[in-house]
Amino acid sequence: MEPIGILTKLILAVLVGGIIGAEREYRSKLAGFRTLIMICLGATLFTIFSRFIAAPSEVSRVASNVVVGIGFVGAGVIFKGDNNRVNGITTAATIWVTAALGVGIGAGYYVVSFLGCLFVLLTHIGFPYLETMIDRANRARTYKIVFPYPEFDDQSFVKLFKEFHLTAKEGYQSKKGAWIVGEWLVYGRQKNHDRFIQYILQESRIEQFDF
Repeated sequence: MEPIGILTKLILAVLVGGIIGAEREYRSKLAGFRTLIMICLGATLFTIFSRFIAAPSEVSRVASNVVVGIGFVGAGVIFKGDNNRVNGITTAATIWVTAALGVGIGAGYYVVSFLGCLFVLLTHIGFPYLETMIDRANRARTYKIVFPYPEFDDQSFVKLFKEFHLTAKEGYQSKKGAWIVGEWLVYGRQKNHDRFIQYILQESRIEQFDF
């Protein structure tokens, strides 16, 4: 392999990793500009080195080990946030795809790798608008309501959810003195959630409402 070919691959790896990393950095994600450059460059180098230090039949094994190794890096950005929501999965997937692009560059598939880079950008920049539309059509929210018993019970709120065209998938209740603490995972359109929230906020008998 000629030095000029190796240099071209390294430059392209920095470019592809930098383009994806710049978009992630702009959105203040955990894996940003320098991180994704290093991931793409590292995967490219591993693929290049595999052609020098491994037998022809072993080259693909080196690439497969890159996939396994990058999984540990991706796992480091996944964490559990508020309301038991898991965050960082998209960032971890971006790390995984960036490594795949690096392998492709190292193997000499420049056009495919560059097209892959463009599709990654399309997914991150264009698809959030579609995701927002889907989320508005069927959004999940967790409601915690403290209410007096027996004026209200859990079925009162299940009926109330239905009146506002919302669906409660999960729920639990516990008693604290004269109050019942109820929590539900509720699905429905954003506008229906907004109407329900405004109704509960105006209900004077509700002691506490977390939404």
